[in-house]
Amino acid sequence: MVSETPFIPSPTPKFCNSLANRIFSDVAGDITIVIDGESFLLHKFPLVSRSGKIRKMVSDVKDSNLSKLEFHNLPGGPPAFELAAKFCYGMNFEINTGNVAQLRCAAGYLEMTEDYRDENLISRTETYLDEVVTQSLEKSVQVLSSCELLSPMADEVGIPDKCVNAIALNASKEQLTAGFSRLDCEDESAELKNSRLQWWIEDLSVLKIDFYRRTIVAMGRTGVQEDSIVGSLMHYAQTSLKGIGKNQIWHPTRTKQSPGKLETDQRVVVETLVSLLPPEKSSSSSSSSSVPLSFLFGMLRMAILLVANVACRLELERRIGFRLEMVSVDDLLIPSVQSGDSLFDVDTVHRILVNFLQRIEEEENEEYVYEMEALGSPSQASILKVGSIIDSFLAEIALDPYLNLQKFMAMLEILPDYARVIDDGLYRAVDIYLKAHPMLTEQECKKLCKFIDCKKLSQEACNHAAQNDRLPVQMTVRVLYFEQLRLKNALSGSSGDGFPSQRISSGVPSAAMSPRDNYASLRRENRELKLEISRMRVRLSELEKEQLFMKQGMIEKSGNGRTFLTSISKGIGRIGIFSGGGPAGGKRKSGRKSRGPEGKTGRSRRHSVS
Repeated sequence: MVSETPFIPSPTPKFCNSLANRIFSDVAGDITIVIDGESFLLHKFPLVSRSGKIRKMVSDVKDSNLSKLEFHNLPGGPPAFELAAKFCYGMNFEINTGNVAQLRCAAGYLEMTEDYRDENLISRTETYLDEVVTQSLEKSVQVLSSCELLSPMADEVGIPDKCVNAIALNASKEQLTAGFSRLDCEDESAELKNSRLQWWIEDLSVLKIDFYRRTIVAMGRTGVQEDSIVGSLMHYAQTSLKGIGKNQIWHPTRTKQSPGKLETDQRVVVETLVSLLPPEKSSSSSSSSSVPLSFLFGMLRMAILLVANVACRLELERRIGFRLEMVSVDDLLIPSVQSGDSLFDVDTVHRILVNFLQRIEEEENEEYVYEMEALGSPSQASILKVGSIIDSFLAEIALDPYLNLQKFMAMLEILPDYARVIDDGLYRAVDIYLKAHPMLTEQECKKLCKFIDCKKLSQEACNHAAQNDRLPVQMTVRVLYFEQLRLKNALSGSSGDGFPSQRISSGVPSAAMSPRDNYASLRRENRELKLEISRMRVRLSELEKEQLFMKQGMIEKSGNGRTFLTSISKGIGRIGIFSGGGPAGGKRKSGRKSRGPEGKTGRSRRHSVS
């Protein structure tokens, strides 16, 4: 092991830090070394005895009276050369984490190897790196950070690789130690447990993005946990991605400006951090991903603001799309940064939704069996959640006066029919868009309304649509027709929309179809059956509400029971006629009209027959 001050003093002339930059104060120098414009008046003998480069330069010159040498691009500049000169003169100084990288690069540049003197500067600095720096994660980070201004010489001598591997190995050891300590102290607080991993996460944030990327890749190879890597990525993003102003949000009157150096550097940071995200294990385990959705959306917004490359944005959209059922509407309201026809980035949400539907399709293919999918499967529950989220999103963006009709319609039609049990949310979004865009033509209104299935509207939505002047006449007529059909089915005792048998086949696989096509057909029919059940539950809920209102009416009119019973009698009579009673019913009706004073007896008899 070497100490922090490995050099032993030797009897040398006194060092002088005068303005003339002389090394000896009592012996005149015979050579001047110029480093980046700064001069050092020194002596040839101690320099050529340690530095191979200076020895070759002096020997190559025929003039024995050479008095000046000039070096360009010496790593570390004048400070590093001054330390190297001290070493040549045998003076005592301290090697530490702040100067070891500069000394190692300067020694390599000056060729201070063992060929010219034992325990030369290269050997001393390498010993310090191996025995002091690489044993500590914190010191490795400090040395690695100091290498940022020493490229490419630092890479040539291998300092970054040595530090990166040391950081990864020490982080893995810290993780293993923390794991054992948690086993020993099960009652330890969560804050104390996390603090053992947080300290090195904060240390890594001082690195530039290139060294940080190399460090995270090395950590992945050494088995550092994904949660720790994600925590480091999040902390690095918070400390590095600053200065993204609100003026980057699109406004119709703002002209596009060319990106500055800060934005360019931030774009590189975003693209690199996204490439370092741990891979998703599988689509089925997306809900247990180690990457928080809030971080993904934050990175996506920054990638859009900074105009990151296409691969970066598509990767973020894919990851979000695979967990779309867990997002909120506010997450999807991404401001647009380009001058266009929308205040919100609808195209990005559309691509996210496409990724989600691809995930559902992949899950269905993985579940390829010859039996029906169980009721309430995860994929079906996910797509119903997403349908509700997208309906709310549509209602929010419908208020945007700049939203293009084609983009709005593209969002309406992308979800399949089985993504919605009822179309109330879809109807609400279309109605808001019609109200916010009064200049739409009649034909455009018809195109919008064709996406609404009137059979899937609730009673409340039907009542609103029947009185909505913004809807086309054809839409209103369809709503009234299906509402009348629903009422007829309710009074006649049937259920559903009146056409369940037309949409659902016998369920027997066809011999002419392939097994996969048969399976797809069975899944589709099963999905339609589940939608029928869901809609029947909605209808049942509405009927229960109507029954409650009727009970309240009976209580309110209990003081006038005769009138109430009379109205009930008339209602039951109309039900019998509407349900297709025979001609006798018609005769009784006409006879009742001609009885005059005997009408009361007829009503009593009719009531008893019913």
